[in-house]
Parts: sequence; C-alpha cells; structure tokens
Amino acid sequence: MGEHALAVGLPSVAPPNGWSWIKLTDIARLESGHTPSRKRSDYWGGNIPWIGIKDAKKFNGGVINKTLECTNDLGLENSSARLLPKDTVCLSRTASVGYVVVMGSKMATSQDFVNWICGPKLVPHFLKYLLVAEKAGYKKFSSGAVHQTIYYPEVKAFHVCMPPIPEQKRIVAILDEAFGSIDQAKANTERNLANARELFDSYLNRVFEEKGEGWEESGIQDVTSFIDYRGRTPQKTKSGMRLITAKNVKMGFLQPFPEEYVDPEIYDNWMTRGIPRKGDVLFTTEAPLGNVAQLDTSDQVVFAQRVIIMQPDRNILRPKFLRFALMSNIMQSRIHENGTGATAKGIKAKVLKVIEVPYPYSLSAQEQLENLFEKCWESKLELVDRFERKLSTLGNLKQSILKKAFAGELTSNPDKVLNEVGV
Repeated sequence: MGEHALAVGLPSVAPPNGWSWIKLTDIARLESGHTPSRKRSDYWGGNIPWIGIKDAKKFNGGVINKTLECTNDLGLENSSARLLPKDTVCLSRTASVGYVVVMGSKMATSQDFVNWICGPKLVPHFLKYLLVAEKAGYKKFSSGAVHQTIYYPEVKAFHVCMPPIPEQKRIVAILDEAFGSIDQAKANTERNLANARELFDSYLNRVFEEKGEGWEESGIQDVTSFIDYRGRTPQKTKSGMRLITAKNVKMGFLQPFPEEYVDPEIYDNWMTRGIPRKGDVLFTTEAPLGNVAQLDTSDQVVFAQRVIIMQPDRNILRPKFLRFALMSNIMQSRIHENGTGATAKGIKAKVLKVIEVPYPYSLSAQEQLENLFEKCWESKLELVDRFERKLSTLGNLKQSILKKAFAGELTSNPDKVLNEVGV
C-alpha cells in the first residue's frame, strides 16, 4: 500500500487485503472550531474546556481531559465555537500542523483544529492512531506563505485506508498496550537520565560546599589573566581557520559545531589581545551566561564575541580545576547573581574578575580532585549519551509500529510487536 493511510482524493494504491479506501466525511462528521471573543472576559473562565495548540502539543497522540483555558455557555452562544462530544478526534491544521488528540469529555476547540465525530463504522482511537501515523506527511496536504495550513477543501477530500470494525478494535488494543509499554520505558529512561546528571552535579557541588582544610578563595583576576575578544566579529569564510564562538561553548565541553571559519591571513592582525593555548578555560559572558569549557587544541584558532579566555596562573591554579570550579553551583550562583539584563542576562568583565573562586592551596590536591571530577564527568557523559539514544529509539518505535499497523502487518501480540521493532 505504501507508507501512507491518508490521502486527499481517492488514491490509486491498493489497500491491504480486507481494507478499503473510504472518504472520511462519509463515516465521520466534520466540525470546525472557533475562538470566542477575547475582548469579552465574561466569555472565559467557565467550565467548558477549550482546546488550543498548547493543549494539543502537551497531549499529542493521547486523550485530553484538561485544557489551559475554559469558555462558557455565553461564549458558545455568541461565537461559532461548538460543544463537541466525548471521543471527538481533533487535528491541528494550521501554525503547528499535525497534533492529534481525542476528547476525554465534551469540549470545544479553536479554529486551528478540524474535528471528526466518528460514526458507527469508525473507531475514534483508530482514527487517532491513523492521523498520528501521518506525522511526517502533512506537508503534502498543507500550503501557505506565512503559516503552513491544511485548508478545508483538502480536509473534506481526505480518504482513509481502513479495515472493518473488528480489525480496527484489534489494532487499537495492540497499539494501546504497545504504546503503554513504550511510554513506561520512556518514563524510566528519563528518570535514569536525570539521575545520571544528578550524580555528577551532587558530587561536584558537595566538594565545593564542604571544601575543608587547605582551601582558600581569591578573586578570579588574582589567579587568572583574561583574553577578551568580545565585541569583535571577524568576517567568516567557507573554509580556513577554525572560529570559536559562544555557540561552541557548552557547559563542561567544547562542541565542534557549528563549524565556522575565517581566513588564516587575518590571524596576526586579529589576535592582538592575547594568544590562547590548549587547556585555557573558555567562559561565555551572555547568551548563555556562564557556560564553561576548555580549549581542546594547540592549533591556531580565532575567537569571536561573547567568549572570555581565562589563563590561570598555573603555579596557583590548574586550568582543569578552574573549569570544574566554575561549573559548580556555588560559582554559577555568584556569576548569575552579578549578571544583568532583562532579556539576555550577561556579566561585565570587570564584575566577573572580582568574583572569588575557591580552590585548594596545594596543586597536588587540585590535581587529585580534578581527576576524580573527570572520571565522574566521563561516566555522566557516557550514561547521558546512552539514555538519550534510548529515548530517541523509543520515540522512533511508535512510528515504526504505526507503519506496520497501517500496512496491515500487525499480526502478533504487543510483546512480539515490540520485539520485532527492537524493544
């Protein structure tokens, strides 16, 4: 049949055995949505749930029982909004196309939705899953210069590929159970991901909170030199010498992308404020404020705005230890408390310089701690990568199972289905 179970107009592709293409409006009543006047406060704050895009995004693919806003009978009476029955299937058709929810009770929707009240030949949750399966295909139905929109002529021409009612119910039961298992696995993985991040953070913060004997605090300017290229933006080229900007500096590490370059010929004339060296600590002064990394190369590189290079006096403070110190809660708090700005918070170099940083007086003690921090950091990165990859896999699993469902290939129980797609 191909990859899609939804088409505008009757398609020529053959359906799976026992399935058929049916015009959606022949088996479901199409209803539009509307928004009661925002100028009338007495239309709002009632007990009739009103579905907006934010609600559909939150409950996408599921049943919606609670909305951010509610209207009332007066709002419905004086607008084109309609009170729709439980199990109405809603599809967002504009701005954010493709969110799908099923009403858990009587509700109304905004004009951003098309809504179907299913007849006796269509199981609402079967239609829900079919519309969710089309997630990647709505672009072919939509148009618009500013916002992509599925207009009503296309909606009224929707044809769906579907089996008889008993098979619809069987598929829904399989998908409900399979998706429930995936959602539980996702929740467990998100919890493990949060724990992995907390493991490093709690250890790092405990060390800097407790400190102990042999620690002292000094203003950052007393133990480091600043190289500041803020306010300067070199002309970029398609290739050449590596350009490092604030976009490359993440919390704890320097990422290679975005890959940006400058002409190597500008190096001597550009890097007049100081030459960084491998291991120097990089600090973002705004957008975002307070990200910290270390320069990971001895090659010549060029720096642009919003990044300060800190060169510690290595007889007093080891660069890697400084990186971890600046990542700690105690230092992040001091930095952000001294930041300014309503939209994007930033910090001035003269203010940053006088913030005190804690460290052991002994360089060997610093080295011992930074080695422990590094092992914990690497373990965190490994676990985070593993759990993020699993979350990505779980997200893709639903689409894999839906593809099987609407190709007429769900012939096994939920456990076997999950095994088939790699759970």
